[in-house]
Amino acid sequence: MNNDRTRTSSGRAPDPRRRTRRPAARPLPRAGLQGSEPELITHHVHNGTEPDDPPTVPILVPRPGRPPQRPRPSTQQDVRKRRWRRIRRIGYVAAGLFVVVPAIAFVITYLAVDVPSPETVAQAQGQAVTYLYRDGTEMGKDTPAGGNRQILAANQIPDVVKKAVIATEDASFETNSGFDVGGILRAAYNQVTGGSGGGSTISQQYIKNASGDDDPTLTRKWTELAKSFKMNQTYEKADIITAYLNIIYFGRGAYGIQAAAQAYFGQDVGQLDYSQAALLAGLIQQPGRSENTAVATARWTTALDRMLKNGYLTPAQRAGAKFPTPIPLVESKQAGALNPFVKKQVKAELAAQGISEQEYYRGGFQVFTTIDSQAQQSAEQAVTEGMAEQTDNQILDALVAVDPKTGGVLAYYGGDPVVKGPNGEDQAGRDWADEPHNPGSSMKPFDLAAFLKLGRGLDARFDGTSPRTFPGVDLPIRNAGDSSSCSDQCTVAEAMQRSTNTVFYDMVLNVTKPSGVAEAAQEAGIRTSGNGGRSQLFTGDNNISIGGGGTQVTPADMASGYATFAAGGVQRDRHFVQKVTNANGETAYEAKARASDAFADNDAARSAQIAGNVTAALAPVIQFSRLTCPTGHECAGKTGTQQHTPQNDEPASAANANAQTWMVGYTPSVSAAVWVGSDGDKALHGPGGAPIFGSTLAGPIWDRFMQLYLQGKPAERFDRVAAISSPVDQQQVEVRQPPQQQQQQQQQPPRDQRNQAQPGNRQQQDQLRQFQQRLQELQDRQRNRNGGNNNGNNNGVTTGTTTTTTTNNGGNDSGQSGDPNPGG
Repeated sequence: MNNDRTRTSSGRAPDPRRRTRRPAARPLPRAGLQGSEPELITHHVHNGTEPDDPPTVPILVPRPGRPPQRPRPSTQQDVRKRRWRRIRRIGYVAAGLFVVVPAIAFVITYLAVDVPSPETVAQAQGQAVTYLYRDGTEMGKDTPAGGNRQILAANQIPDVVKKAVIATEDASFETNSGFDVGGILRAAYNQVTGGSGGGSTISQQYIKNASGDDDPTLTRKWTELAKSFKMNQTYEKADIITAYLNIIYFGRGAYGIQAAAQAYFGQDVGQLDYSQAALLAGLIQQPGRSENTAVATARWTTALDRMLKNGYLTPAQRAGAKFPTPIPLVESKQAGALNPFVKKQVKAELAAQGISEQEYYRGGFQVFTTIDSQAQQSAEQAVTEGMAEQTDNQILDALVAVDPKTGGVLAYYGGDPVVKGPNGEDQAGRDWADEPHNPGSSMKPFDLAAFLKLGRGLDARFDGTSPRTFPGVDLPIRNAGDSSSCSDQCTVAEAMQRSTNTVFYDMVLNVTKPSGVAEAAQEAGIRTSGNGGRSQLFTGDNNISIGGGGTQVTPADMASGYATFAAGGVQRDRHFVQKVTNANGETAYEAKARASDAFADNDAARSAQIAGNVTAALAPVIQFSRLTCPTGHECAGKTGTQQHTPQNDEPASAANANAQTWMVGYTPSVSAAVWVGSDGDKALHGPGGAPIFGSTLAGPIWDRFMQLYLQGKPAERFDRVAAISSPVDQQQVEVRQPPQQQQQQQQQPPRDQRNQAQPGNRQQQDQLRQFQQRLQELQDRQRNRNGGNNNGNNNGVTTGTTTTTTTNNGGNDSGQSGDPNPGG
């Protein structure tokens, strides 16, 4: 028998194409049975140094008749080839996505868009804005200075103007195709890094202004690029710069270079020199700040520097350039003309809401203001009557009235809109209602609010004698006169009525601190530079307590701050605009009502209690200052006077003169601030050379305004609140009881001694009851007095159980402090 396994039974070699039969697997022995053989260990045991399985190497399928082959190991060159192959493929895809597809889309957009002509654009720009009173009746129209523009031809605009604008706005204008790739990349970099500067060319700016679309969207920018490119393929460069200069906005309501030349220099564009051209070119980027001298000068400098860099100016011309001062911006004073100060405030308010001056004139807007026609007329009449006898030409005035229930401005009088210059020429007047001045004693209600926030009350006692010295203060603090002084146990309520400087100076210095007063004033609505306003609340010394030194407040802020007291501690933002509608009648902007608890966050009752206590303290001041409330209305308020600091070259009488006077007061429906003063610290004199005071000039104007405006309106009362009183003040009262009163108490029967066991509680109950009756009693007397044709010049006023007597000193409440500008 043949044992060769490579042969078949017939002795022939096996056919390699036939699959040989593998022997059947040997069955595994059953473990655990006797006689079973142990399993052979045929697998590799891991010893910790070799891998469990050898690396798998792909076996190439060999051709028939050839042995199997392993692949050649990859080299570094092979790896690089594969990497670059992937990169090329990704590049092809990126090119398709970012080059080919956008190019096709750009061509489609290019064919679809049209470039607007300057004539069409001019018809849509420079539309008048209509102002309406809050009842919907027309106040007036604001027509832009460039409304009657002239479309100039290319040869009518001098080269110096074109070159100034090209150098300032688009240095590559002559060579670019409508857009500048480098400028776009720079703009993108500036946005990422927080820098400034855009990448728009003159062609792009023309398209943006022509369409009126400035939305920060990719779609708008894409269309703008296509239109800009098409414009450069359609028109010559000379036509493009001319179209741009005919429609661009320069400020002062002037659209187009011809209107701008007239608005700023009173001459035709052909008469402009290179310095004037540089100023107009520079203002294109910031037309809304054209009246800011610092901004205008900076833009003029930038334009000149770029003209020099582009070779449009010689170094000698640049060195000899002088700033071309624009002609004064004078508003019309004709009857029925729009109040320029109201217009200024409205435009600023809309600009803060995203409606720029350029869009403002282009929208055909109707502005529904908060101004009440009756209130505005009453304000102007009251000021005119009150100032009729004044002969001092240094005296200025302002009146602002605010609705405490909405925060809307009811009346706004900032002085004469047109004044005479040093040579008799007409000049634009300053808005004195928006200029800060030392408030004098009209600051004291904010002292009191800060004091009440600490839990102290009107029954707290301070030394109200005069003069008083304080640690760290160079000069003694004085009261304005006998009527302003109080005893050494003067209550806060009496100190407010008398306007006792020494009490409030002590209160702020030792209790609230100046920062507490500043905080209370801001909570009430005083806007400082930190929150968009112009007022200053200086806390570096204690003069804020009596409204002197570095503390200065605008009349508009004073009206808003006192309106918070009138509204029961609810602070509402002052505003001039109810809503704005466009030419299609659609609402473009609407004021959002915002109210907050001024003196206690999220505690309306506490804030109302503090405001109500302030009102209770201010109510007697009206009669004490010989003013009256309108019949049927409860009112409260405070006068203020800032003393003039005499100079060495002034006569001795200047020591008794005052520089600023105030009266700020309110009812539940209107808060009005009247300021009569000077531009800075100047000695003011009334008829006959007498000094002026808050109660002799500002006070009567306030009184007259309230009588005119509230005549015939429903009667109104303030909400009653509980008196704020502190155990500290009760102990203060007990310690300061006169010795004879203590002896009388000791002689009382035992039963009365039991009732006196808690004198503070009993006294607090009495004061609370008196407090609740206080305003009603005062108003009853005022109504009786008004009904009896009494003019309110009574010399006595009964408050609770205290009777005080005034003197005829005019209500001077200015004081002497260590500050060079002492306040009262």
